[in-house]
Amino acid sequence: MASTQAIDALKMVPEIIRPRQSRLRMSGRLIVQNPLGFLGLIIILGLAITAIFAPVIAPYDVGDYRAGQPKEGLSSQHIFGTDGLGRDMFSRVVYGARISMGVAFLSVIGGTAVALVVGLISGYVGGVVDNTIQRSIDTALAFPQLLFLLILAQVLGPSFKTVVFAIGIAIIAPVARIVRGAVLSERNNQYVEAARALGASTPRILFIHIAPNVVALAIIIMTTLLGAAILAEASLSYLGLGIPIPNPSWGTDIGQSRQSFPFHLWWAFFPGLAITLTVLAFNLLGDSLRDIFDPRLRGRL
Repeated sequence: MASTQAIDALKMVPEIIRPRQSRLRMSGRLIVQNPLGFLGLIIILGLAITAIFAPVIAPYDVGDYRAGQPKEGLSSQHIFGTDGLGRDMFSRVVYGARISMGVAFLSVIGGTAVALVVGLISGYVGGVVDNTIQRSIDTALAFPQLLFLLILAQVLGPSFKTVVFAIGIAIIAPVARIVRGAVLSERNNQYVEAARALGASTPRILFIHIAPNVVALAIIIMTTLLGAAILAEASLSYLGLGIPIPNPSWGTDIGQSRQSFPFHLWWAFFPGLAITLTVLAFNLLGDSLRDIFDPRLRGRL
């Protein structure tokens, strides 16, 4: 009896291990087929770790004017140099990652969530509701987004909450338009007609049946918009309408560096490099996710 149970247990081992091995094999295949996306993911994870553990990583306090002499060059004590007030630039770039990542994730997640609801309702309900929403979106898209951000930031005043709110509002219209197009292609599918025939309510059809089929598209859009949100925050901070001084922000540091004479290269170079790498990483990851979730490419995985 015991030997029979042991044989049965051994027969079950391959069944337990095989899914785990297949998942590992598929992950390895995705990395090989999308090396740039994997590189972008590594950069993003590194930035996220830097933002979370900024107090441990930064060698100086972010506002310490006694860290060094003003406009010092690269040295062992200040590997990124110092700014015009003697603050350590490496510490400011590290803490700036916390602010930039926070603004990006909060604004993009909030704006995409609202846009997802608006796009679902507009695409599924149709009629007067759809026309009203789409004309409102047309009006919003016709207005220059950067000008809208500047006006909103000027009215509400520079702050972390203002930047998150302004970028989140600017995201809603273009994302809602894309989601609506996806819903239009989904609402006449057989699974939606079956749900209607079974008496499912409109909210249930929208959020239980249709929404899961457009989530992949929303994830791809969010990944791409994260880079755009970081660039928008840096632009507002550069113009003095984003994160207020003396809070560390990549855009603020670049904006302050241009006011110094003679110009100090390292003061602007490293925050600009951080912005470039972050935006590039999110764009690479977004392109790879689009290829992975594209049904025409799925057969190769």
